[in-house]
Amino acid sequence: MDGVKPSVPLHYLDNNATTRVAPEVLEAMLPYLREHWGNPSSSYAFGHNLTQPLSEAREKAAALLNADPREIIFTSCGTESSNAAIHSTLATQPGKRHVVTTSVEHSANLKFCSSLQKQGCEITILPVDEDGALDLDRLEAAIRPDTALVSVMWANNETGVLFPIAEVAAICARKGALCHTDAVQAPSKLKIDVKELGVDFLSLSAHKFYAPKGIGVLYVKRHTKFESYLLGGSQELGRRAGTENVPYIIGCGRAAELALARLEEQNTRVRALRDKLEQGILTNIPGTTRNGPEEPRLPNTTNIAFEDIEAEGILLLLDRAGICASSGSACHAGSLDPSHVLTAMGLSAARARGSVRFSLGIYNTQEDVDYTLECLPDIVRKLRAV
Repeated sequence: MDGVKPSVPLHYLDNNATTRVAPEVLEAMLPYLREHWGNPSSSYAFGHNLTQPLSEAREKAAALLNADPREIIFTSCGTESSNAAIHSTLATQPGKRHVVTTSVEHSANLKFCSSLQKQGCEITILPVDEDGALDLDRLEAAIRPDTALVSVMWANNETGVLFPIAEVAAICARKGALCHTDAVQAPSKLKIDVKELGVDFLSLSAHKFYAPKGIGVLYVKRHTKFESYLLGGSQELGRRAGTENVPYIIGCGRAAELALARLEEQNTRVRALRDKLEQGILTNIPGTTRNGPEEPRLPNTTNIAFEDIEAEGILLLLDRAGICASSGSACHAGSLDPSHVLTAMGLSAARARGSVRFSLGIYNTQEDVDYTLECLPDIVRKLRAV
């Protein structure tokens, strides 16, 4: 119909916010929405027969992490996974009431930690430097005998900056604290091997790797004490109550398979597209700067500061041109406050408000990059002329 915008953006460059559902994932899910819609906790065959497909999906999710299937808990999202990990470490260690985290974590961590402070817990929030990097000596010094958990994200969702999680986990092990990492941005972009990482908990959200919204994963290392965050039935081996979301779990398992298969593509073709977009902006638009270092970071992400204008105006005009990007986490869209990640890196409020994140994915093409580089200079000129 005339005047109706297409339901799928023409040039989608906000894959860190969410990804489209892969056709292979949708195909795997449909039978469990149409024909096999029973409750797997039922005693009769129509429901009980679903336990085998669920087990296979759990094996696929475990394979993505090089984990044991018994270490996988399906959740509703990355936020629940992270909240559950933090909750469990405190619930199973009543003598420890201290948590260490960083100033650039996702709000799922920072807000949960803020609520813990109101309940009498002590939270240490570690700063980062101008490149978004973490001082590991400072982290080690922050861990105390009463530290229950150190929670450090692996890949920053706004800048793509990577933290050395294996080194963080090794420090935690030496100091007797548990280690959790928010790895939501890692699948299909980074090799994930929990045995090499050495973490006790790891959070994922399937809609970041081409599955639907509403399904997540929490890895809990074997023999790590775990207390359920949701109480009720005995689903997920008694670790998460609630009727299993069968179609979405199946979709998550298929997406995990695809994430393993697409790791090389993300680090070659998608990385090359990201680099062309970034260099095109920095070279052709005066007064632009990359926020964060060139490496180490995710292969799909660039965060660019535009002098003398605000990201809100850029994003509005990009949207009118059929290009989707963002000014940071989708969880803070519409907020007037500058990004907490960028301000933690020492950026001024003005520079933070003038920063735009572009995050590419496997469905992006050369045309997306060329079109964006064609439109963006004129958009910036118009805004600066106002």
